[in-house]
Amino acid sequence: MTVEATTATVDALLAREDFGTLSEMLAAHAAERPDHPAVIEGSDRLTYAELNTRVDRVAAALQRDGAQDGKKLHSIAVVSYSCVDYVTVFAGALRAGLAVAPLPPSATPEQIAVMAQDSDAGHLFWDAPNAAALADVADRLPARRIRFDTPEFEAWLAPEGARPAPAPVTPEMPFNIIYSSGTTGTPKGIVQPHGMRWLHMQRAVAYGYDRDAVTLLSTPLYSNTTLVSLFPTLAGGGTVVLMAKFDVGTFLELAQKHRVTHTMLVPVQYRRIMAHPDFDTYDLSAFRAKFCTSAPFAAELKADILKRWPGKLLEFYGMTEGGGTCILAAHDHPDKLHTVGQAAPGHDIRLIGEDGKEVAAGEIGEVVGTSGAIMTDYHKQPQKTAEAEWFDESGRRFIRTGDMGRFDADGFLQLMDRRKDMIISGGFNIYPSDLEGVLREHPAVYDVAVVGVPSDDWGETPVAFVVLAPGKAVSATDLLGWANAKLGKMQRLSAVEFREVLPRSAIGKVLKRELRDEYGAMAAKKSA
Repeated sequence: MTVEATTATVDALLAREDFGTLSEMLAAHAAERPDHPAVIEGSDRLTYAELNTRVDRVAAALQRDGAQDGKKLHSIAVVSYSCVDYVTVFAGALRAGLAVAPLPPSATPEQIAVMAQDSDAGHLFWDAPNAAALADVADRLPARRIRFDTPEFEAWLAPEGARPAPAPVTPEMPFNIIYSSGTTGTPKGIVQPHGMRWLHMQRAVAYGYDRDAVTLLSTPLYSNTTLVSLFPTLAGGGTVVLMAKFDVGTFLELAQKHRVTHTMLVPVQYRRIMAHPDFDTYDLSAFRAKFCTSAPFAAELKADILKRWPGKLLEFYGMTEGGGTCILAAHDHPDKLHTVGQAAPGHDIRLIGEDGKEVAAGEIGEVVGTSGAIMTDYHKQPQKTAEAEWFDESGRRFIRTGDMGRFDADGFLQLMDRRKDMIISGGFNIYPSDLEGVLREHPAVYDVAVVGVPSDDWGETPVAFVVLAPGKAVSATDLLGWANAKLGKMQRLSAVEFREVLPRSAIGKVLKRELRDEYGAMAAKKSA
């Protein structure tokens, strides 16, 4: 087959309207230009030919194990930091017809054991740090455990030249099971089908994920935030550069060295990068597009990125569960930076009230959405699945986000807050994001989170947790007075607490429950 013919085949695969798979794309790229780098992490790298061959060996080994055990394997689980082997095993399981449950190393060993069991994984792949951390719960993990970057892993792989049996895949089949936050309670396994992932890959063509794309990923591979950039890059035939751990200086060095064209970051990473004293000395001119998702993205930070960092800036707002997505092309709409954009093409976003009915134009309501990219269910949790769904009068299925928002006259969605984080004080709804926005205007404030705490007088009252900017100082009393002078009477803060850092998840979300619990424990100690 000629290169030209193969290229046409690759383009046709990604452009077709019905359905395709990542496995097809990897095989096509391996045939088109086998020596092009596919995945890089530190000194480890695989070309497309090497990646495709190892994916075959992983898939063949998984099928072999299933046959030997006399049972059908349904999934694998992975708990590891980002590495080349992680990508290989993920793609190999898909080629074998299995789903993948990428588990968060940030969860406790007990939570990881629960998630691994819940996913019905027949194999668990882990790296050295996580193998050591999970020693106490090893007997509750999947029976076959294989460690990356060891002779054990190499010996487990099927022999060189092995090819798996064809594993037909349909759009409805599970691609992966992503578990919701493992920081509190029992995580929910979000089952994303192959059809949903295929739509993500097709959508990415419009953002320049082609054969010349180089995507730098520093968020963890268990997060949908990362996967929505990883798979489109590989489907388009580009190069993925992984960071096992995020560091601002290393990120900028890698971006310059590899002439990076794309990246997906969360807001706290953008804030740290833009604050780096040497940011403007790096050559970032190769960037075509930068993406952001997963947490509130401050308008002033977006403006700074647009001013100083080449390339487009796009914010995605949506759920790992799928449903509806909003996209803000910040470079095209600099006057809408306080919003998360408009509904993506083919996506339907609506707002509903407490009664489950759509609210009137201009009013605040809970955001619900639907599209072709939507989860199948929460794994083994039909009640939780039902709670996450909303159906319109025609019976169309929407996913509830738990976020409160309103549309402006141009159809741009402005988020207010998580429904569970909304503060009800004296019968009035207070949106913490409004208070946080005011506090960020103070020159001494670097980061802030506002939470509601119990109040005998008001039911709940807002408290601000503030991280001061380097070299800046202000007293809690002065900052409290400054903020309350700008806030409405029913919005006023009851206290300001200073912190060195705010507790965040691995993808940058502020863990407000931890702040709320910490404040409650402090208050109880004082009253004792």
